[in-house]
Formats: sequence, C-alpha cells, structure tokens
Amino acid sequence: MNLYDRSYELLGMRWVGALLAGLCLVLLVPAAPASAHAALVSTTPEQGSVIGSSPTKVTLTFNEPVRVIPGKTQVIAPDGKRVNTGDPVASDGTLSLDVRVADRPLGTYLVSYRIISADGHPLSGGFMFSVGAPSQTAPSALDDDPAVGALLGVAKYAGYVGLTLVVGPLLFMSVLWPRRASTRGPMRLVWVGLGLVGVSTAGSFWLQAPYTSGAGPLDVSVAELRDVALSSFGLWSAVRLVVLAAIVALLRMRSPVRASLPVRAPARVLVGAGGPPVLSEPPLSPGRSAVRRSPLPLVLLGALGLLTWPLAGHAAASPVPPVSAVADTVHLASMAVWLGGLVVLVGFVLRRGWADSRVLGVILPVWSRWAAVAVCWLVLGGVVQAVVEIGGLGALFDTRYGQLILVKVGLLGVVLAVAFFSRRLVLRRSPARLGRLVAAELGLAAIVLAASSVLVQTTPGRSADIEAQAAADAVGFSTTLNSPIFSVQFEIFPVQIGENNTLHAFVYTPAGKPVAVAEWRVTAALPEKGIPPIPNDVVSIRDNQGIGAITFPYPGKWELSLTIRLDDLNQATVKTTVDVPAS
Repeated sequence: MNLYDRSYELLGMRWVGALLAGLCLVLLVPAAPASAHAALVSTTPEQGSVIGSSPTKVTLTFNEPVRVIPGKTQVIAPDGKRVNTGDPVASDGTLSLDVRVADRPLGTYLVSYRIISADGHPLSGGFMFSVGAPSQTAPSALDDDPAVGALLGVAKYAGYVGLTLVVGPLLFMSVLWPRRASTRGPMRLVWVGLGLVGVSTAGSFWLQAPYTSGAGPLDVSVAELRDVALSSFGLWSAVRLVVLAAIVALLRMRSPVRASLPVRAPARVLVGAGGPPVLSEPPLSPGRSAVRRSPLPLVLLGALGLLTWPLAGHAAASPVPPVSAVADTVHLASMAVWLGGLVVLVGFVLRRGWADSRVLGVILPVWSRWAAVAVCWLVLGGVVQAVVEIGGLGALFDTRYGQLILVKVGLLGVVLAVAFFSRRLVLRRSPARLGRLVAAELGLAAIVLAASSVLVQTTPGRSADIEAQAAADAVGFSTTLNSPIFSVQFEIFPVQIGENNTLHAFVYTPAGKPVAVAEWRVTAALPEKGIPPIPNDVVSIRDNQGIGAITFPYPGKWELSLTIRLDDLNQATVKTTVDVPAS
C-alpha cells in the first residue's frame, strides 16, 4: 500500500468516525416535554348533522393546543373508503383536514381521530355526519390492506435496483471500461435498470391510490388516480417518468464511437523487485464508452431524476425539507454508484478473464478509490437522514423506524467490512480471491436495499415517537356514548388504581349541538369483586362540560354508568366498561 492510498483510507475512516459521533450527539438531545390537556369542543360539519353536499374540509376544535399523530386521523366515506387527503394541519387547538369528493358521496361519514394533548397523553374519539341523508349502516375505521403495503415494498425495491443498474454501469462504462471490450452486456443492465425504474414508478403511482383510501390493490377509481396525480407524490412521479424518457432518448442517440478518457495508467514498463510488470501503454486502456456528445445533459437529467425520490417521500414532510432532500439524493447517488459498480465488477470484469491481465491493474485501483468516496458520502447522507427523521435517542430503539435504522446500520457495517478486505486485496495486487469477496459484498448490499425499501414506507421516528412517548407516560380512556336525547363524549385520565383519575365530559344533542346539563350522576362498579356502584362527584364547569374525580380501588373491568339530566323531563343513562390495570 503506497502513502497516497494509506492517507486516503485514513481520511475516509476519520470522516465516517466523525459523522457517527455527530449522530450520537444529536440523538442524545432530549425531546421537549409537553404540558396541557385537551378535549373536543366543536366540529365542522357538526356532529350528527345532515348537509347538502360533500365537504372539502373537516375541522375539529379542541379546548387546548394538540399535536397530530400521522396517519391516525381519517374521514371514512359511506362506501368505506378513506377520503381525507393526508394528515390534518394543526393550528393551536384546531385540526383541519382536506377532503376529496367520494365516489358515492351520499350517506353517513365517520371522522375518527387520535391526537396528543399538550400534556403528552393520547386522546381518541370520533363523530359522524351525513350528506343528503343518513346511511342505513355507518362506516367503520379502516386498517390499511396488508397486500398494498407488501406490493409497495416490492415496487420500491425494484426502483432501487433499477437505479443501481442505471447509474453504476453508465459511470463505469463512461470512464473505466476498456476501449476494445464490448459494452453490450453492461448496456443490457442499463436498459433493464431503466425498465425497472419505469415499472416501479408506475406501480407506486397506482398503489398510492389504495394506500391512501385503505382499499384493496385493485379497488381504484379514476377520481382517486386523479387525486394522486395532483398530489406532490404524483407530480414528482410524473417528473421522474419524463426524465426517464429523456434519458432513454439520449442513450439511443449515442454512437458506438469511443472517446478516450485516460485514467491513472503508467507511462513505461517498470519491473519491481519481486513485483509484477506494469505496462506503459496498455492496449486495453480504459476510456469513455459510446459518447458522441457531452455527458452534461445526461448528468443533469440523472441529478433531477434522483431528486424525485426524496421529494416524493419522507423528505417532503421533513422539518427541514431542503436538507432532507439533498441528504437523501446524495445517499441514493452514492448507493447507486457503489453497488452499480460492484454489479459490473462481478458480472463482467472479473468473469471475463481479466483477473490475470494487465487491464485489471488499471481498473481496480481507480474503482477502489471511487468506491471509498461513494461510501463516505453514503454514510454522510445516511447520518443526516437519521438525525432529521429519528428525532431522538428513544425513537432509535422504541420505534419500528429506529429499529430498521439499526438493522440497516448493522448490515451496512458488515458490507463495509467485506469492502475493506476487498480494497486490501486490490492494493496488494491480489485479484485471485477478489471475486468471491465482491460477490459477497454485493449480496449483502442487496439485503440493505431491501431494508431501505421497507424503511421508506415506515412512519419516521420523529412522528412515531410522539404516540410512543405518550402511551409510555400513562394510560387513558376516551369514548363517545349515545342515548336517544344526547351524546356524551368523555375521557378519563389517567386510568389507575386510586382516586386521582379525572373525568372530563362534553354533552351534545343527537344533532351535534352543545346542550346544557342540569345534573350529573356517575357511578363505578366492579361486579367481579362484588363491589356495588360507587358514586363519584361530577360538576358542570360550563353548560355542556363536566369534570370530576373517579375512584378505582382495585384493578379490573369497572362498569361506568353516567346518568345525565338535561331538565325535569329529559334524563337518560349510558354505560361503558373501563379496564383498570394492576399497576
């Protein structure tokens, strides 16, 4: 190993060490605590109301500021599909959701929500309204179809593989490919890669519709596809397809004429003591393949195409979108250069018998330095992404996103260890065992790509950690109970053994309008232990709001009874069960 290569390797190791140290420091910064309590005050449309046309926006107003849990607030149309376009926007105590017009708009809609109070505990609930007239049956909250998620993962993986097969081979052929060697094989990889990117983009575009609506992979309407096309995801997917078509057109215009671009090749035949001879003018010197015009248009198109991945994904919703977009683009480009070059090495260079020829001594050292640079930028982009998306050290271990990051880092560490030994063999001019190591490096990298395809579909740690932290703080209970004369929405927080359980209730008419309460009577019983109903004092703090302390002496399933008197003639009782944990 010469002094230049040794210095280069040490510099790369220092960069990686510094970046990892920076990640640890940022992740150790604690998240800011929360500090208040919230309950739903009003909605638009009003609870239980019947309106004449489909709304384009739904708002929920709480008595105090709240935080959004991504993916946990939804508007379900009468046909059972989700019609809210994305997560709500929070402004103080108001949540606003944009709603598209349903395919079958007439009937009853369900709005369900799960948010975080300012004191950090989750609050869930829901309400209904109707368009035209109520439905015979009300819709229920949706869970995503697992088939859609699985197919999206496959589509993402195909896109990453395609990107690798385009970027790496094109760069390798442009600069390092031997002048007299045929480029037919590597160009086939490029065409396959372009096809995979196109199929992946089109498939992801289609699947985004059922992923949004909660339906099956084939339950897609024209209106839903139009909404996807007009979204940020759809627009950047369209840009990617246009870029892809332009790249195909440029590649078809290339002539087979080769313009030489020499790399570091020795000028004379030198014979060192005990070392192999080095040729001065290798007849197979690397050069740029099939380039008639300047590669600048291809480079610019490639950069724009790479940028469409982060802008159609998590980076668009990042706290610092420009930083996330640049970091993600650098991460993708470095991955494509490194892994794409490995594919060419394994599939063509090391299999063509060049392992014992003079050309390998020219290609491998240059490629090894390129790979080292790509790995440094790969780690840099990954560190920036992790810092932005994880949000804190707790999310790194307690959320699925953080756990996937750890899995990816572990796999990448193994790949880098194999790459380190591969580079040692290159620098020692020992290509005999290189093929197996490079093949192992490529196989492990394919698993890293699979982890990445799952990661981009997972809620970032900065968002998932909100609910995880709230759930870890304490257990609460919230529900809505209906009677012929009123609807009562209430929550109990916390739910634990003892007297320090606060009930906060709101009463509305069946049409969803606040109604004054003349008297509250609340009891809690535990039949499994023979405990009869225990009275609990609840008082009105406003016309339709009540607050009081609930006592749970023992753990178990407590039967809660709320008797609410509106006036001398109108009174009703509603019941529910509250599960009180042992600790």
